[in-house]
Amino acid sequence: MNNNCVVDSSAQQRFLLLDGLRGIAALMVLGYHLFEAIAFAANAPEQHMFHGFLAVDFFFILSGFVMGYAYDKRWNSMTIGQFIRLRLIRLHPMVIMGIIIGILAFYLQGCVNWEGNIIPSPTIFLCIIMSLILLPALGGTDVRGNTELYPLNGPHWSLFFEYIGNLLYALLLHRLKDRWLGLWIVISAIALALMGLTAETGSLGYGWSSEPTNMLGGFLRLSISYPMGLWLWRKYKLLSPCTLPSWTALPCTLAIIILLSIPSFHHSTTNIFFQLACIIVAFPVIIWTGALTITSAKMNKAYSILGQLSYPLYATHYPLIYLYIHWINIGWNPFDTYTYLMPVTLACFAILIGWVCSRFYDIPVRNWLKKHIH
Repeated sequence: MNNNCVVDSSAQQRFLLLDGLRGIAALMVLGYHLFEAIAFAANAPEQHMFHGFLAVDFFFILSGFVMGYAYDKRWNSMTIGQFIRLRLIRLHPMVIMGIIIGILAFYLQGCVNWEGNIIPSPTIFLCIIMSLILLPALGGTDVRGNTELYPLNGPHWSLFFEYIGNLLYALLLHRLKDRWLGLWIVISAIALALMGLTAETGSLGYGWSSEPTNMLGGFLRLSISYPMGLWLWRKYKLLSPCTLPSWTALPCTLAIIILLSIPSFHHSTTNIFFQLACIIVAFPVIIWTGALTITSAKMNKAYSILGQLSYPLYATHYPLIYLYIHWINIGWNPFDTYTYLMPVTLACFAILIGWVCSRFYDIPVRNWLKKHIH
């Protein structure tokens, strides 16, 4: 048998291109949020990277794929409690760091909400405690007053749903046969499509807000993407597909960048169908192709660095966006008329913070926890 047509079943197998694509998507999220702030500064109705939020759906699909690869064969010897402990070790150190940075940003803003009202210390303290254990800011603990699930670090809403996906996988999804998994995906996709088409907002960017409809939409996004990733892994493993040459990494990378950079089509139905096509077709194809691609040694190093940066960058960048919008509100701009110098500077600073957190906090803390928590 041709060795190039066998999936490596080694426990050390790494899909390095997929790691790198996750890093590229995290950088695109940073750009999406910066363009959001730029649009706010210009009082524009919508931002240029209108579809950048779809990176979250890409993350969810990739998470499902990785869960299948890492854990599907371990359920005969692993308890649900052990699985949850492993996921906490992997995810929660950066949740805590992201909230710490979010607290600092909130205090630098003067502990005020978007309307300029000072928030009482007990409310801030309760919000901090809830955020540290990844509980949504419900019941009057929204310190910014913008209905964010996590007002100290907005993108943590997707980590909340990631945890839900992990629990669904542990309790149910890993037990489902492929046909039931497929049915789950189809039903969820139809529900999300109907929700998006009837809302007429032109966006499936649900999940960040504590409004019930928004939370439902966030769950539906997870309910399509996470099982989709798991289904992809099972088909990948079953088919034992041939590998692809290293040059296919380039179209995969460009595809993610282009799809997440596309502006609004200025027609709500067109936007919704484009977003569904990305989630259901384009992202699975990119992940499948990326999993098949054997990258060169130089590519491996670059994509490995991007992969290590991805989660710390995603978990820590948004407090800088809060500060940027606050500076816009108070009319402070050290670069005067050079509009894009501030977001470019913030982007560089966000990447630096992500790299420092990865190198000196996330990896060392996770390694320590693995050794000392059994």
